[in-house]
Amino acid sequence: MPLAFESLSHGEIAFGFFNIESDMILLNDYFLFAGYFCKYVAELTTRTHDEQLQMDWDLYVIDRKDIGNLMGAINGVDLRGFIGETYRLFPFPREPHLFRQNPEGYRTREIIEAIIEKYVKLSRIVVIVDKSGHTIKIGEYVFTREVFHELLQYVWVGGYPRWKDGARPDYVLEMKKDILHSTHPLFQDIAAFD
Repeated sequence: MPLAFESLSHGEIAFGFFNIESDMILLNDYFLFAGYFCKYVAELTTRTHDEQLQMDWDLYVIDRKDIGNLMGAINGVDLRGFIGETYRLFPFPREPHLFRQNPEGYRTREIIEAIIEKYVKLSRIVVIVDKSGHTIKIGEYVFTREVFHELLQYVWVGGYPRWKDGARPDYVLEMKKDILHSTHPLFQDIAAFD
């Protein structure tokens, strides 16, 4: 389930996994697969700290009307839009103990890509980290370093409800390793991954 995180640019916005059988995450109206998110973060870790950092990320930017209704989809009563179509194929489990993020969600990637591309094609956004590493701008959304760390921690734990059986995908493990070895100020004082 996506959770609310505080941005500097738009107030509280949603970030996170929206279906346990997919590794796609949303950042308000931006959608990308967690494997790509982790790869982009890993690229940020290799940059030097003496310059403003700028890079491009490829992701999907969906019009609000096409996103759908997450709570309606979870409850099986509103299956419109991208999220609704996803839940039509991968419904919310009725047994609470089965509500866990699948670490093999990448296996549904082709299916999820086919659904989302009915609504929108891949876009490119610009990501900018200020020279001091105090803020990161992901497209139109600006976060403090501390809130960005919260986004990273969310992916590390598998969001809410966490990774099934505590098993993380390799791309998440690699992201953690790269972050912990980075000297870029964006990753300074990051809390230990639990």
